[in-house]
Amino acid sequence: MLDHIGVQVRDVETSLAFYLRVFGPIGMHEVLRFPTDDGFVVGLAGPGGVPDFWLSPAARPEARELHVAFVASDRQAIDAVHEAAVAAGAEVLHAPREWPEYHPGYYGVFLRDPDGHNVEAVHHGG
Repeated sequence: MLDHIGVQVRDVETSLAFYLRVFGPIGMHEVLRFPTDDGFVVGLAGPGGVPDFWLSPAARPEARELHVAFVASDRQAIDAVHEAAVAAGAEVLHAPREWPEYHPGYYGVFLRDPDGHNVEAVHHGG
């Protein structure tokens, strides 16, 4: 249903470093960057290489929490995201576990990004 999502952030470099370090274990990487009047916009992709997650400079302070979940290939990748988040000093909202209230096999970790958003890595399998 979604093609891509763009998130405005206070500091693109800080957010970019966070996402690349924490979600690198699930294959997130930078694929495109271009300048704007306020800095630059960066496109991030997963293993498929299509930039479907975008970071850009915020026009004004954010007042709402965004929730974004990224697909992981397996539970080990979720655990690796958690380890990377802890090593980066990120706030862990919920350590990796199964969430049967969502559906059987839903395994995820929930984190806080540098702008206060709730970001997740999830695997939908057994």
